[in-house]
Amino acid sequence: MTTYNELAGLRVNYVSSDPTLNTGNEGQVWYNSTTGTLRALVKLTAWSAGGNLNTARNQLGGPGTQTAGLAFGGETGANTTATEEYSGFTWATGGNMTTARSALGGTGTQTAGLAFGGTTGANTAATEEYDGTNWGPGGNLGTARRLLAGAGTQTAGLGFGGFVTGVVTNTEEYDGSAWTAGGSLPTGRMQMAGCGTQTAALGSGGYTTARTTLTQEYDGSAWTAGGSLNTARSELGGAGIQTAALAFGGITSGPPTVTTTATESYDGTSWVSTASAATSRFGGLGAGTQTAALYAGGNTGSVSAATEEFNSTIFSPATGAWASGGNLTTARRLTSPAGSQTAGLAGGGFTTTAVANTEEYNGTTWGPGGNMGTARSEFVGGAGTQTAAVGFGGYTTVNTNVTEEYDGSTWSPSGNMTTARRGGGGAGSQTAALGFGGFTTARSSATEEYDGSTWGPGGNMATARFGLAGAGTQTAGLGFGGNAAPGNSSATEEYDGTSWTAGGNLNTARGQIGGCGLQTAAIAFAGNLGPPTNQSAATEQYDGTAWISSPPMATGRRDLTAAGTQTAALGAGGYTTTAVATTEEWTGTPSAATASTLTTS
Repeated sequence: MTTYNELAGLRVNYVSSDPTLNTGNEGQVWYNSTTGTLRALVKLTAWSAGGNLNTARNQLGGPGTQTAGLAFGGETGANTTATEEYSGFTWATGGNMTTARSALGGTGTQTAGLAFGGTTGANTAATEEYDGTNWGPGGNLGTARRLLAGAGTQTAGLGFGGFVTGVVTNTEEYDGSAWTAGGSLPTGRMQMAGCGTQTAALGSGGYTTARTTLTQEYDGSAWTAGGSLNTARSELGGAGIQTAALAFGGITSGPPTVTTTATESYDGTSWVSTASAATSRFGGLGAGTQTAALYAGGNTGSVSAATEEFNSTIFSPATGAWASGGNLTTARRLTSPAGSQTAGLAGGGFTTTAVANTEEYNGTTWGPGGNMGTARSEFVGGAGTQTAAVGFGGYTTVNTNVTEEYDGSTWSPSGNMTTARRGGGGAGSQTAALGFGGFTTARSSATEEYDGSTWGPGGNMATARFGLAGAGTQTAGLGFGGNAAPGNSSATEEYDGTSWTAGGNLNTARGQIGGCGLQTAAIAFAGNLGPPTNQSAATEQYDGTAWISSPPMATGRRDLTAAGTQTAALGAGGYTTTAVATTEEWTGTPSAATASTLTTS
């Protein structure tokens, strides 16, 4: 009989208590002698029901993420222009497309979507761009076609395959205004799943002269063979990137049409089966990532409105809730934040003009503190505690580099930043602070480090942006969200005291976001989703690797004061359609790895 040692190359550990669990324990098996159980840490994968589309439809387009999805076009019995936006809970009506069509390609994000090709009754080359509110015209495809796949972004899109009078091999690349020819598919096909980026795309399944298991990978110039799907199918959904993809649903044979719930996961080399979807269908939209995918609409024998969410994790979901706290004395936004949930600080900010007044929070009420020397808003950041804070940069009537320190009663001047800027992130303490990103004369990637008296240069961020949040310390910092051309960003970066490296992306891209905590235990909340009035209440928690969606705030807002920790955060003031004074307090439990008990005989 084969042993676990032979299968995994590891012996089963004999322990008196379960080990501290993290992602490094995945696949580990141990025997707990105290409880008399054989235990293991295994990945949990499952589909669950999401909110139904308002308009049931088939062969629709749909990019985005599981918590910020976009659905457009499709066929309801006739072609439609309907657009809907998904929050992670429900679909809401967005701006209608200009051209009603189905069997179209789609890519991008909820606030920067791209729709191209399809059929209006005849093949079309029309392209449209979505800004989170309205659709506008883009450059036409070189080849009008339907049943094509898409990948990439609104400004770096990819359309490939499809049907003209037969299946085609055409690949086209979009630069935000025009399409140009890319490398042809080795095998012409239609009705495939597409995902990834313009320079690292994946095309899976589809129909040639029959349904196929073909997977092909694009490097920005040419397609090469990847690992074959286990189940040949067409009109399937797809999500993720070239090296971490998910394929689900579709037609396996027919007529009469036979559909599947089969889901497969791709690691860049091979596909393996994972948890099946609940609803067997074809022609639905696929969006999101390999570990947090979205599947909506399609055809189950009739057009469907069903939405399902796929999640794959070795962690139990993060839990928590927001509750009302005491209102700020002065409704305001864009303050310099510092402190904790029970000892918070909000300095300066904007009412109808930049202000200098400071407020202190004791866990119940806000009261007055000492005025700042320089009235300003849109701080690059704040750091420290209620009795030892530092506020730096910001905006008066121009960008400023002024730095001030707070001792619990009085602000006093300190060394100026090297570069005047506003709207960036801050982290650390009064004697070891970090300021990064923001806006100078353009979006900035610059980082500066503060030693309690002077600022010096740090390593640049990979993504220049403003309106981002910060967490952590000067040597273990975290920057996330913000506005990076051409729109809001989901990017997370981690700082080691010298340089920034990529972390896991937020599920919801947003600017003017709040956040606090540590590099390995952060929380992100609120922010702006695109148009000035589209504020978010979304909350996410970070474990050092990935962001996990958590219960939202009661009030969607941007530009708020954010302070505290992942398990005890504070969000105060900010902007809805006007400056507000409301405060909310977060009490949460972070995500944690969960072991499974194995049945033994």
